Amino acid sequence: MEFRIESDVLTDAVAWAARVLPPRSPMPVLGGLLLEAAEGRLRVSGLDHEASARVEVEADTLAEGRALVLGRRLLDICKVLPRGRTELVVEGARLTVTSGDARFGLSLLPLDDYPAPPALPEVLGTVDGDAFAAAVGRIAVAAGRDDSLPVLTGIRLALDGSTMTLAATDRYRYAVRTLEWYPDFGRAAAPATPADVVVPARRLTEIARSLAGAGPARLALDAGSIGFESGGTRTTTRLLDGRLPRHDKLFALGDHALAVTERAPLTEAVKRVAVVAEGDSPVQLAFTPSGVHLQAGYEDDVASQHLPGTLAGADSMTVAFNPGYLLDALSSLDAPEARFHLLGPGQRALLTDAEKPTHRHLLMSVKPLV
Repeated sequence: MEFRIESDVLTDAVAWAARVLPPRSPMPVLGGLLLEAAEGRLRVSGLDHEASARVEVEADTLAEGRALVLGRRLLDICKVLPRGRTELVVEGARLTVTSGDARFGLSLLPLDDYPAPPALPEVLGTVDGDAFAAAVGRIAVAAGRDDSLPVLTGIRLALDGSTMTLAATDRYRYAVRTLEWYPDFGRAAAPATPADVVVPARRLTEIARSLAGAGPARLALDAGSIGFESGGTRTTTRLLDGRLPRHDKLFALGDHALAVTERAPLTEAVKRVAVVAEGDSPVQLAFTPSGVHLQAGYEDDVASQHLPGTLAGADSMTVAFNPGYLLDALSSLDAPEARFHLLGPGQRALLTDAEKPTHRHLLMSVKPLV
């Protein structure tokens, strides 16, 4: 195998495929990246037991072939290559990388031991890469971090007609966002009935980031895995078993008060007063028809700020939230206003940014400050 390629193109391709490599594995070959050069193209592939990634880029192919090398070592080399034309050639049991006056040699891993990469599931339709990346980024903050409850570390992805619903919860908050996608009903596998799966949040976040700016992305799904394909990139990841708790009843608040204030000033005010909130100390929001008064801290170490706003459905309403959770919720909204749908102190509160929102973020309020 022998090919030439621009160093920055090689670096980007190797970095993209190396995202799925496991930090440690009992199978050394799973730490490898597979390089395949043929017909003016270079394909770089990586996989572990849960995910796979593949990217194709243009390259001047002088001799077709395949080589398996340690992925993170190759990535380290790519990061320090001089900018410009780079040549890679297999010489015996080594891959030689030459760029300018720099030259590196990498031992080859045994190709026979490398597992076959998983096939891409049947493509069901497309989704805009930028919209998908933005949606996943705003939902992922609510996903759990406790691996003892694996399903809560995932993001629910549901398809119903032309609507995609993304949802995540760690039991203390619940974020739900809807966006448009484009089913391919001409395919036999297109979802005639709704699809509803749970994808590992970390994996889906990485995938979504890689799709930003890439235009339409093809979405593929089967009983055990989900995949995305855009341009020269392709990635798959295994699904999580189980289902997230349903949010329908949680989000149905019935009679409640509605408080509205400007989102950006409120975000800055929460950051400001929270500097005196230690540990799990909450930030209190006291809403009235003319504004909201924020307060945090106890005894001598206190902070407060007043902002304009409105309240309907009650004469006053005082609630308190974990400041980190509240900031995550505010950051996930898009519009200038933040709308608080409130049941009362110590009860659940729903944050939205429009009368007919595409994003909803449920928080549990805590005991207000005394």
